[in-house]
This record gives sequence, C-alpha cells and structure tokens, in this order.
Amino acid sequence: MNSSVPYLIRAINDWILDNDCTPYMIVDATMEGVSVPKDHVKDGQIVLNISPKAIRDLSVSDEYVMFSGRFAGVAHEVYAPIGAVMGVIAKENGEGMWFPREESESEPEPKPPSDFPPAKPKGPPSLKVVK
Repeated sequence: MNSSVPYLIRAINDWILDNDCTPYMIVDATMEGVSVPKDHVKDGQIVLNISPKAIRDLSVSDEYVMFSGRFAGVAHEVYAPIGAVMGVIAKENGEGMWFPREESESEPEPKPPSDFPPAKPKGPPSLKVVK
C-alpha cells in the first residue's frame, strides 16, 4: 500500500485550518533532498508555518511537500521528501500528529519545539471517588 503520510498531512492541515489554528510542519532538515533555509534550522529540524497566509502554492504529493515562502523577507522554495516530514501540529495548542520514522533509522521520538505547550502525561487514567 501507499504511504498514508501524505494523506494525513493534507487531512491534519485541513483540520487545523478548519479550527482557526495555525498549522506548523516539522521537517528533519538533515535528510537528503530537503531544501529549506539553513539559517532557520535548529537541532537538525525546522518548524514551518504552512498556513495559507504564510505560504503560497502548497503541494503535498505522494513523494514530497513543496511550497513558496519568505524567511526574514527572503523568498525561498521549500522542498521536503515525505519521509522528512516529522509531524503537523497546531501552533496554538500542539494538537496534531507526529509521523513514524523509517525503521532503518534509530532516532529518538521527535519532540515538539520548546514554545509549544507540554504534552499531557501518558499512563493509565486515575479515578477519584466523589461523595
């Protein structure tokens, strides 16, 4: 079967926009074929605002994500293979989706940038008796 990631990128992007939030796409800038402004890469990753107000000509195909954007006032064509897209999340609340990494890679689970709210702790739910 085809990868579900391109479909999920489009769906999560639409869902975030429908909820009046700002979609951010996190890309692994160290992967081969990624073309992003290197000055904005931090810890091998770049966070890209993919809202229609911030970019032009967003194209999500089965192989890549591509769009035109401005970084510090300078136009840049952004290109990222689908395998380099780590996730799409809302700026305002961190809701969205992280995509699984290729099994051949032994990288740790991606972490949201520090300006996003912390994720809720995982574990079994706790219940209290209320009288």
